[in-house]
Formats: sequence, structure tokens, C-alpha cells
Amino acid sequence: MQTQCNAEQLEISCLEGRRVVAAFDGGRVTSDAGALLLKRTDEAIGLIDRVAECFSDGRRPWLVEHSVRTLVGQRLFGLALGYEDLNDHDELRKDPLFGVLVGKLQAKRRDCEALAGKSTLNRLELFARAESIYHKIVPDSEALERQFVELFLDSHAQPPREIVLDLDATDVPLHGEQESRFFHGYYDHYCYLPLYIFCGRQLLCAKLRPANIDGSAGAVEELNRIVGQIRSRWPQTRIILRADSGFARDQLMSWCEERYIHYVFGLAKNARLKRMIGAELHQAGELCAASGHSSRLFKELTYRTRKSWSATRRVVGKAEATPKGPNPRFIVTSLSVEDFSARELYEDFYCARGEAENRIKECQLDLFADRLSANLLRVNQLRLWFASFAYVLMESLRRLALSSTQFARASAGTIRLKLLKIGATVKTSVRRVKLAMSSAYPYQSEFRTAFDALNVAAR
Repeated sequence: MQTQCNAEQLEISCLEGRRVVAAFDGGRVTSDAGALLLKRTDEAIGLIDRVAECFSDGRRPWLVEHSVRTLVGQRLFGLALGYEDLNDHDELRKDPLFGVLVGKLQAKRRDCEALAGKSTLNRLELFARAESIYHKIVPDSEALERQFVELFLDSHAQPPREIVLDLDATDVPLHGEQESRFFHGYYDHYCYLPLYIFCGRQLLCAKLRPANIDGSAGAVEELNRIVGQIRSRWPQTRIILRADSGFARDQLMSWCEERYIHYVFGLAKNARLKRMIGAELHQAGELCAASGHSSRLFKELTYRTRKSWSATRRVVGKAEATPKGPNPRFIVTSLSVEDFSARELYEDFYCARGEAENRIKECQLDLFADRLSANLLRVNQLRLWFASFAYVLMESLRRLALSSTQFARASAGTIRLKLLKIGATVKTSVRRVKLAMSSAYPYQSEFRTAFDALNVAAR
């Protein structure tokens, strides 16, 4: 019998006398069937609808094939599933799963696909400052910024007694001639310097800024907006700000004190501060020399700079000695000794600030918040917001559905790999769309648990 031969087949090897071949001829198969969890998450929090409402659409409705909601949904689901480039959507638009996610399986016109390709999605991102002949879809920046806080507020059934807002600045390396790019000496490359504000794992602000500024620039303006939104809904909630020494600026601290907002900021060390904990540093050095291990002592200080501060403030000094030498550190705070002792404030409260850095890494590495290659700053800001909303979607999935599973603290990348990347055949009939997922999928129990939790949250 003549062996069938297909030039498109890929010869792998032989196994137990059988030829092993492969080809892209499986039909309607998706590799992202787990994204059904993302769809249920979106139904629970209304993310896609909220973001789509922040765009004005000047197109003629009777000529529109791809609505703003469809475009936003494709972009956010694509980022969450690991497809950072618009070029990917020329093929993804043919994946029936994406039609299920955004709620559109068939095109209105015969000469169109059901979903948008890269060119149409590109028009969503490369917008003009106002509606023009070629750009009919324009985002409302203020509305988009407000949505982060509204989503955060709506995620709580009751106002919390206290919240901690973590502020941090980070770099986004740039490799082109982007608008407002500058060389940053600390990071040693051309970059942007976005400002992030988190409450726990929830994102409240992602503001793109040029790099030729102080790390705290614009923080007062962003906090004024965010705190105003929070206090309009939660007037009794105590708010504490936490950040590194780049935010220990008199303008920000005075702003907090005027509005009864507490803060804990790192404080850059100087010769005067080190002299104030000199005795403790010496004692810590003796303890370190005797034990061979690092030793630390803490001291309460009352401190005011000679020129830049408008008031005297509480400072906690950490006098630490290591086998490699002294390592003094300082923090400045509006919290009293009754709230936190010096050691507790530094070790238990301030050092927890590092968790916000992990969230920024998650945004940049897992949700592609560092893909800012457009020429214009405002376009890159929109791209940053899209990546940030994709983070909100993944974080909502983790918060609503995974708290009782092994993925309760998993990163977005791990959740994508283990819960979203599931192979399935897709069968569409008149009455239903069925995704037949792989029987060999190893996390079926966790998937079912998450899906049941989302069904409850979406009611």
C-alpha cells in the first residue's frame, strides 16, 4: 500500500515502529480555552464595558463592524493571554475562542471578519488629540484614570478601616526616538519614569512620565485625585502612604499632614543623621563582631532638615552592622509611637513596601507594560493603561477565584501558563459553542474551583 505523503507534515521521529508526524490541520482548535475564566471575571467586575465607555466613537454607527467594546476586549484579553503585539491579532481574529470572549462570533458584513485585525486595533491606539478624519475613536484620559479607583472601590463590600497606598517609580527602557525620552543616570539608559500606586495587589494608578524629573513629581496631583475618590465613598477609612526615600519631599508630607493622611517614607541618610545614631551603630558593631552575624538597633529621633522641611518630624533610625560594615537606614513618618514602635514600624510595616515592587515586575514582565515603542507619549500612556487594565483583570481573577487554591499568590505569568493555556477543540452549532478541553490537563480541580467561585461573584 502506498504511504500517504503530505508536504505540510512535520516529521518528528519514529516511536515503537510508528512514524510521528505533525501538521497544522487540526481544524478549530484553541490553545487558550482557560480564558473562559477571564470572561467570567470580566462579567463579575464589568471591566471591558467600563473601559470601552471611556472612549468616544465618532464613526457612523451603520458602517461600524468592530465596536469599541470589541476592540478593547480583544486588546485586553490578548494581553492577559500573552499576545502583546497587535500583529498577533491577524491570526487570533480567526480563533473562535476570542469571539466567545468578546461576544461576537459572526461579522455583520460578508467582506469582514468577526473580529478586528492589527490595522483596526492600531487605530484604537494611535489616536489624535481630538477626533479627525482618520481618527474617530478618542480616549478620555481622565475617565480611564478614574476607572482604576472605581474598580478598586467596587471590589469591597464594606469600607475597610484602614488602607495602605504604596507609591513607587520605575524605569521603562526605551530603544527608539520616543517623545519625551531622556537619559537617566541612575538606570544608565534612556527611559520613561512611570509612577505606580497600589493598595495591596490592586492597582490604582499607572502614570507615564518623562525621566528628567524627580521621582516624586506629580505624586501630589495623582494622590489628590485618588484620595478624593476614595474619601467620597469611604470618608471614615484611615489612609497611610508608604514609599521609598524618593518620595520624602516636604510638599508631599505637608500635603498629607494638612489632610490627616499618614505616611511612612524612606529617608536618605546623611552625615548629620548618622551622627545622631552613632552610639547605636558602635554598639551594633560590637555585637556583630562578637557573634559574627548582622546586628541591628533602633532609635527614635526628632528631626528637621536645615532648609527643605517646613516642620520637625518623627524619624526612626536603624543602626545596623553587618560583617561587611555598617548599614544605617532611616524612615520618616507621621505615625506615633502608640501606633508602631520603632522596630515594628521599620521591620513589619515599612519593609513590606517591597511587595509593590513585585507587582510592578508583574505588570511589566507578565502584562507587557514596558512595550512602549510608539513615537508619541500619549499613545504610550494608552498602551500602559491597556497593560494595567489587563493586570487588573488577572488580579481580579486571582482575588475572586483562586484564594482557596494553590494559585492564591501566583504571578500573572504562572496563572496564564497553568490555568489559561489549555488546548481545546471548538465545535459551533446552532444552539451552542462547545470547547472540548484536553482530558490530560493537570489542574482540572483548581479550574473547576475557580469557575464555581466566579459564577458566584458574577451573580
